Amino acid sequence: MIIYNIGSRVKKANQKSKSKSQKKGKNMSEDTEKDEIIYNLSNRVARSTIAVIDTVSSRGGFKGEELSTIGQLRDQCTQMVGICESRAQEETE
Repeated sequence: MIIYNIGSRVKKANQKSKSKSQKKGKNMSEDTEKDEIIYNLSNRVARSTIAVIDTVSSRGGFKGEELSTIGQLRDQCTQMVGICESRAQEETE
């Protein structure tokens, strides 16, 4: 009876371990999909923001005191585009 109990406990532990690893694999693929969505969205938003800033700036739509803040925003967007592009290159390699 003791051997049977130990055997059944080992089977249950193995089954739990397998189901956890399957769930972990599923969660990892879900996380990867979410990361991909976030990177794509970030890339599009950053590129659109740069285009809007450039357009409004070329039309004289910003006051002088706003230019440093707008410039910082544009720089941040440029960095985000760079990050997204380098990630895309890493994925293709």
